[in-house]
Amino acid sequence: MDALIREPQDWLPVCRRQDLVPNSGVVALVDGAQIALFYVPQPAGGGVYALENRDPRSGANVIGRGLVGHVGGELVVASPLYKQHFRLEDGVCVQYPEQRLRTWQARLNGDAVEIA
Repeated sequence: MDALIREPQDWLPVCRRQDLVPNSGVVALVDGAQIALFYVPQPAGGGVYALENRDPRSGANVIGRGLVGHVGGELVVASPLYKQHFRLEDGVCVQYPEQRLRTWQARLNGDAVEIA
């Protein structure tokens, strides 16, 4: 997953806004890495989040199929396999803080969804 090391100002378009599904995930293949993109509209969330698609517990690429919700007031995605919750903001697992998903900065820039 080291293929995507970029400077924060180096934004890379990965899909279009209309490819995103509100409160759900889609997966983009970028430089060989599977990145799960989640769009959480206001006021429930804060936009677009980009996380590693690989579940650290099972090793399966399933995070993009997880359910988005709230745990302890934080936006999370639940892994479809073992149901552990990962915070969208920083990828840390709520139940097992030693587990985490890699995250990328993400934004909407007009019609483009970009990560850095």
